[in-house]
Amino acid sequence: MNENSEIKKLLHKFILNQCNLEESNAVVDYYRKNMLTEDFPTVEDINILLTEKPKMDTATADKIFHTVLSITKETEAEEIKIKKKPILRYISIAASIIVLLSIGWSYQKNIFKTEITPIIDSNAITLQLANGEIQVISSNKKSQVTDSEGNVVGNQNGNKIVYDTETKAEKLVYNTIKIPYGKRFELQLSDGTVVHLNSGTTLKYPVKFIAGENRLVFLDGEAFFDVTKDKKHPFIVNADNLNVRVLGTHFNVSNYPEDIQTDVVLVEGSVGLYSGNEQFNATKNTVLRPGFKGIFNKKDGSIATKAVNTDVYTSWMQGRLTFRNMSFKDISKKLERHYNVTIETQNKKLAGEKFYASFGDEPIEKVLSYFNDIHGINYVIKNNEITIK
Repeated sequence: MNENSEIKKLLHKFILNQCNLEESNAVVDYYRKNMLTEDFPTVEDINILLTEKPKMDTATADKIFHTVLSITKETEAEEIKIKKKPILRYISIAASIIVLLSIGWSYQKNIFKTEITPIIDSNAITLQLANGEIQVISSNKKSQVTDSEGNVVGNQNGNKIVYDTETKAEKLVYNTIKIPYGKRFELQLSDGTVVHLNSGTTLKYPVKFIAGENRLVFLDGEAFFDVTKDKKHPFIVNADNLNVRVLGTHFNVSNYPEDIQTDVVLVEGSVGLYSGNEQFNATKNTVLRPGFKGIFNKKDGSIATKAVNTDVYTSWMQGRLTFRNMSFKDISKKLERHYNVTIETQNKKLAGEKFYASFGDEPIEKVLSYFNDIHGINYVIKNNEITIK
């Protein structure tokens, strides 16, 4: 493989932010030595391609460049300042080439074969399509929801997506929505089922349910389901090693990876609980009645039930936090998700203390002041990090 071919491949990895430290340094050194003037397609070649396809904007290309450059061991600050402009100008052109090559030109030149990976804010709500494409959901806008082939399958309005009940599909195609800490969202699936998603939750679900198949979705985190009745097509929530099977009902499932148990609280109707590797059997499996909670122990796979006040477990949909005889350690987890903060509790005695409390739409400072008033805790807030001493 000649030098030109190798540097072209490195350039591709560089712009996609996939280079390791050694490769990043190699690309930067190459550009310094060669001044970016020969070895690659000319500006005229690029302009011909751009008459047919859109290019990446300069700001995006420059941002990608800075992200990668920041991990290199640069010590000659003045040299960087001198050469920064020609490098950025070329990166913008090269990024345009990659966008074009990803949709056709790469097959002719056999240089670039990977699509550009978008830079996504970790605090954004994201929707991943069946082909791996990731779309950012802006909760203050309206937009159409499309599948991986560009067909409109639903509409988004603020904090809710409604899928089209008339969408035609011959096979199951799954979307995956991720809700970051500090946010909530709502989905209306293609069968009319409404799902309220709590912060820190991921739900994988079909764009369209298929006739003759169970209505199966996959949950990590917490969600409240208002399931449309369909006796021919049971609705099943897979929460890791627990399946929750319903026909039409209202229930809440909490299945965060860091929790030692999965909780299923039934508000209305009936649900069956059974292991993920089992077939449902109504005579053998646990069946919940309204007003009861099913508790699945992730360690040993056992299922227990008890009567509860369901409002305690569903108040999060109204933005409320309700704790009943809950340890401060578990309360901290819920506060972290709700407010998108991290909490370090150095007070070991406090971690095990249990509390009864309820909060509305209040800032984290007011919540902490409550615990300070009744327990005398000392805490420091710095950015999104809270230390309790």
